[in-house]
Amino acid sequence: MLYLQDSLHCHNINLVSPSHFAPQIVEALLTAVPLGLSIPLVYNTSAYDSLETLRLLDGIIDIYLPDIKYATNDRASAFSQAENYVETSRQAIQEMYRQVGDLVTDEDGIAVKGLIVRHLILPNGIAGSADSLKWLAENISRHTAVSIMAQYHPSHLALREPLLSRRINHSEYNQVVALLEELEMENGWLQEMESADFYLPDFDSRAHPFER
Repeated sequence: MLYLQDSLHCHNINLVSPSHFAPQIVEALLTAVPLGLSIPLVYNTSAYDSLETLRLLDGIIDIYLPDIKYATNDRASAFSQAENYVETSRQAIQEMYRQVGDLVTDEDGIAVKGLIVRHLILPNGIAGSADSLKWLAENISRHTAVSIMAQYHPSHLALREPLLSRRINHSEYNQVVALLEELEMENGWLQEMESADFYLPDFDSRAHPFER
């Protein structure tokens, strides 16, 4: 952690899918913080998190970066094998917001604290984008920073599922953009429709899989 801060000069430490090793994170911090660790910690998660674990992290995590993937449990169960995803993820996001509030950035626009919610638009309304965004606006904050992603690209087993076997279309994309305007949710980021071409790894590349 200190190497990332002091030698690489990172803006933050991004803990990806960290729920299962939360105790080890805290243990590492007990060593690193007295030695000078001060950059923000990012909790990068699917939001399918234990409330008990999140409450134990109160005051430790600076930035929460959860997904809000689905608006119905049947879709979450069918496509991600995540039972009770809606209740679990929404309770988790509410707890995250209670701890850190809306996104705060420094004078250079770098995030230092707060909540950022990612949402991936899926074809055929599978993600329930309208319901999820309305829930965020009404139950979290209209000032919530949202990262709307349009990069969905079907591959492997998704090609066998008719509802998931294509990219999103312009109509689906434009509906989400219009809804953001209607809800007056102006904070965050919006990927362009063409992003599916740029975020697809080329694992046949002998160099970096994201170099195109």
